[in-house]
Amino acid sequence: MPDADRPQELPARLLTDPEMINACRARDFARVFRLVKTRAGIYPSMIARRCELTPSRVGEVMAGRRQLLHMDVIERIADGLRIPGDMLGLARRPWETPQALVVTERETPQQPEPEKQTPDSLPGPDVDSILTLATRTSLSAATLEAFRSSIEDYWRRDDQHGGEALRPAIVGQLRYVVGLLKESRPPSIQNGLYGIAAELARLTGWTYFDARQYNQARSYFTEALQLAKEIDDRQFMANVLACMSLQATYQDKPADSLALVTAAQDQARSALGTTPRVPSMLSMREAFAHATLGNQTSTHRAIPEAHRQFEQIQATDPDPAWVTYFDEPKLIVDTGIAHGRLGEAATAEPLIADALRREDRTNQRGRAFHAFWLARTQLDQGKLDQACSTATQALESASAVASERVSGHLREFYDQLAPYRQEPVALAFEARLRAVLPPVSGSLHP
Repeated sequence: MPDADRPQELPARLLTDPEMINACRARDFARVFRLVKTRAGIYPSMIARRCELTPSRVGEVMAGRRQLLHMDVIERIADGLRIPGDMLGLARRPWETPQALVVTERETPQQPEPEKQTPDSLPGPDVDSILTLATRTSLSAATLEAFRSSIEDYWRRDDQHGGEALRPAIVGQLRYVVGLLKESRPPSIQNGLYGIAAELARLTGWTYFDARQYNQARSYFTEALQLAKEIDDRQFMANVLACMSLQATYQDKPADSLALVTAAQDQARSALGTTPRVPSMLSMREAFAHATLGNQTSTHRAIPEAHRQFEQIQATDPDPAWVTYFDEPKLIVDTGIAHGRLGEAATAEPLIADALRREDRTNQRGRAFHAFWLARTQLDQGKLDQACSTATQALESASAVASERVSGHLREFYDQLAPYRQEPVALAFEARLRAVLPPVSGSLHP
């Protein structure tokens, strides 16, 4: 890129100014844009062009009428204005130099070159936190909706790419919101902040669970429970307990899984306005727990209950946003997985195959996970060629998402191929597995 076309660097003095650091940490782009204008001479029209925003949108942000919380927009701002990713809670940007905040100043005839700063001149994290807490942030119902929109964006990206790269930004936003809770606000705003903090804590727990880092996941799930309890949001508490129940099945603690999902159902029943989609999802989690315990009768009782509740769903139901993922394809695939956990492969296979055909193709982790289960049920029926072909499809989806949980399942499938290890289709799957997923000690054998 010619020098004339390369985005202008911000002055080091601005990047190391506590006011700029505080504004970036809070993702207060009204302040960021005003500081960029006054301290760097980059006017709103240029900000808009460099960040791929409309001038009117930049004007609304600077006037405090609009929040910018979507990750793709924040990344464009970081790249367009050359704000180091660390300052905005992002990963290091591709254009950054090895030293986090070393920038090259451009000489201009209008003013002398600003004094260069080194990373040592940055305030420590404790000072940065104090500056954040010292700033009284005005919040409104629109601000809460912007936070919720950001959370929806995190979940979408988590489905597509996994949560590992997102986690620093999610944790940063969680700590920021928890800090806001220390200020006195109207009850409607304060309760909304508690709900948002609970959502962010659950999402953080989920990213750790998906990475199979179970102790960290449990800590964040527990924090989410405590935050939801502060506002007596029993439906959300049920949701978090259901997540913990699912984690317990992965830790080979089926009795814990059943106890947690039973507690979740108790919370949902005691909540006002619980919509049928919530108990339907919880009944399916109960079926998972019973199936993991090998209790066929109880599993076969929980599955029809999940379907009965699902049939009562109305289009006008005010479902919580966190349960809307539980649609008909998800109900069907989970039904198949519950049968698969019981060893009822012939019943499970057509259900999982049907749901996989109807599933959202952007949900790479879900497709990889469900294709693994389809391959497992096919292998349990002795359909080796089909099973290996399906597992190879699962690998293609798995290669697009960072999920140790999915990778572990596919290595588990490889272990189940032991009786067929010398068959050509099994050898082909092994070769593809080695190419797509990094080896884990003891998981693949030459």
